[in-house]
Amino acid sequence: MGEAAAQEHGTALDDRVAEAATLLRASRNAVIAGLATDSAGAEAAYALARKIGAAVDHVAAAAALRDLEVMREAGRITTTPLQARAQADLVLLAGPGLLTAWPDLVERLSLHTPPTLWPELQRRVVVLCAGGEAPSLPGAETIEADPAELPALLATLRALAAGRTVRTDAPHGSTLRQIAEALAASRYGVVVWSAAGIDALSVAMLCGLTDDLNAKTRFAGLKLPADGNAAGVVQAAGWSTGFPVRVGFGRGAPIHDPWQFDATRMVESGEADVAVWISALTPRPPPAWRRSLPIIALVAPGTRFDTPPAVTVWVGRPGVDHDAVLYDPNLGALTAKQATAPSLAPSAADVLGRIAAAIPQEAAC
Repeated sequence: MGEAAAQEHGTALDDRVAEAATLLRASRNAVIAGLATDSAGAEAAYALARKIGAAVDHVAAAAALRDLEVMREAGRITTTPLQARAQADLVLLAGPGLLTAWPDLVERLSLHTPPTLWPELQRRVVVLCAGGEAPSLPGAETIEADPAELPALLATLRALAAGRTVRTDAPHGSTLRQIAEALAASRYGVVVWSAAGIDALSVAMLCGLTDDLNAKTRFAGLKLPADGNAAGVVQAAGWSTGFPVRVGFGRGAPIHDPWQFDATRMVESGEADVAVWISALTPRPPPAWRRSLPIIALVAPGTRFDTPPAVTVWVGRPGVDHDAVLYDPNLGALTAKQATAPSLAPSAADVLGRIAAAIPQEAAC
């Protein structure tokens, strides 16, 4: 980090900021994408977008918006990892991608031990359609099926849990019946999913299942956050604009439209003429978009590019090179993270702020 940090101070950083500002001043429809950064970086990105009339998207917006779509339409009963660990005597792990979203899931939820509040109970774990990524848990009940079958299996499970009649030849019908009985008999049940691995219909089914079960027992959902600090950025987007991710400022006031402000669609359709790519948490280059355009990359050291961006600024990693506020999946909340290896590398927020300051208001879109 020392060499990269040194390169980003003094005239070198000033030159890159000036180059980025020049590109954005000349743009007619810029998009700020990636946005894998901390709360301060997200706030700075929205401030820059407001000034130049740009759109803002997050690399994991699709997953984050699946959860939000269901919550908007029907609400959601949720819990926290700490409460799940303390009280859940039955945990349903639904769909693929859980260990990708949260590698420490088994340990953090203590799935191999009884609930801490009820040590006399044996915690029961059911794994449904894990897609080859089932956690290693002796005694877990597993239905191995293609993840594409998840909506149909959840429909059967929800019907059985509600006491409705299902087809006698329903796939995995007898096993799902036993699971439904266990769900209803649980003292406190939790269903865990990652919207990065399932569709909105499956999310809606899981939320509906928790609603139904609360007529008989206590049951809640635990959604795992998408990568790139998506949960933290969604909250920052809320207090910055009043909307979640995928917002545009082309008309002055923020407008939320998940289709219109999809960065990939904007770039590949030719709507966007400049992209700002932010990946401060991990070394991740921009996607392989099917159309080239000037890219201003604010990225963590170690990022490798197939095609060099027009401007590259190496930025510090939140919580590593500088203090940061990030979403903590262990707590299910935003938390302050002290830098574990402080360095001189500038933060994404600092660089974005400098770029915004280098663009005169009268020159902004």
